[in-house]
Amino acid sequence: MDFSLSSEQQMLQDSVSRFILNDYNFETRRKILKSTAGFSQENWNLFAELGWLMVPFTEEDGGLGGSMVDLMLIMEEFGKGMVVEPFLATAVMAGGLIALAGNQEQKNDYLPRIMEGQLQMAFAYAEPQSRYNLNNVKCSAIKTNGEIVITGQKSVVLNGNHADTLIVAARTSGNTNDNNGISLFLVDANHSSVKREGYANVDGHQAADIWFDETPTLGLLGEQDKAFPVINNIIDKATLAICAEAVGAMQIAHERTLEYAKTRKQFGRTIGSFQAIQHRLVNMFIEHQQAKSILLMAALKMDSNNGNDEKALSAAKSRIGKAANLIGREAIQLHGAIGMTDELDVGHIFKRLTTIQFLFGSTDTHTKRFSSL
Repeated sequence: MDFSLSSEQQMLQDSVSRFILNDYNFETRRKILKSTAGFSQENWNLFAELGWLMVPFTEEDGGLGGSMVDLMLIMEEFGKGMVVEPFLATAVMAGGLIALAGNQEQKNDYLPRIMEGQLQMAFAYAEPQSRYNLNNVKCSAIKTNGEIVITGQKSVVLNGNHADTLIVAARTSGNTNDNNGISLFLVDANHSSVKREGYANVDGHQAADIWFDETPTLGLLGEQDKAFPVINNIIDKATLAICAEAVGAMQIAHERTLEYAKTRKQFGRTIGSFQAIQHRLVNMFIEHQQAKSILLMAALKMDSNNGNDEKALSAAKSRIGKAANLIGREAIQLHGAIGMTDELDVGHIFKRLTTIQFLFGSTDTHTKRFSSL
């Protein structure tokens, strides 16, 4: 099997890499996190200008026909810079749902605006009681006075506080844990019946808890009662994306720790000269390489199966979660107390890696899922 990148993929990777190197250093990221929005609109416009927001979409939908490998390349570079702009929430998740389930009118309305950087979106699917069960939906949608309205709560909605339009998973029939009976609806995020409480997660990324009180919908997305397979597909795609982000972040964590070990002196010698430290640094390197390998395997298998290979994906999420845990801990421990300070990027990388371990299913959850498939 040929693992080499095409010329287009190499150009894509190089363009993102140059942006991270030249325009998204750690101090720039810290300033962005302290801003009111929590991300840079200027950077978002640049993403659109460079065509990155088109990558997740097919040529038929006006995109660049990006594969899972293409998405992996972007997210791996984003992981190296710990990018906080809502690429995942808007382009991958919400945009992916419209591309997968929307009718032609909905695609024509929303997808061009996403790709041009003019529309912020979010996918509201998780609820306080649902944990990692995508079918656990209490939020309801009923027909009242000739229109469908939504009532209920969604939690930890990525980019939920800045989204202009929401895609909401709501139950239209059946019981709370049924796979059938879940539908997707487009909702105006700024409607008076929508209450949003936004916040920054521990890793700096923006999220929100959202309440709906008989909120009118803008339209049904896809087939009523049968949205579960679509939701599952998009969450799997988002899972691969964050796995790639974790692999990029792990590379930087190892590089920063190696640099520190070469300069930090203890007992008159650099700590990198001690064999015990060398062994730990080598273990970090091995874990990163194994994570990178299984990520590529999952991306290639998903591409060969029309974007869907649950077993390969869960294998990757499980293995990458374990690697992220080890590399994150070792980076902090080998840096000592300075590793947890806000002024050093290693602590921020650790927080993001820790969050990714539990996003879209924990390491244990995906290990169990893998064994059941």
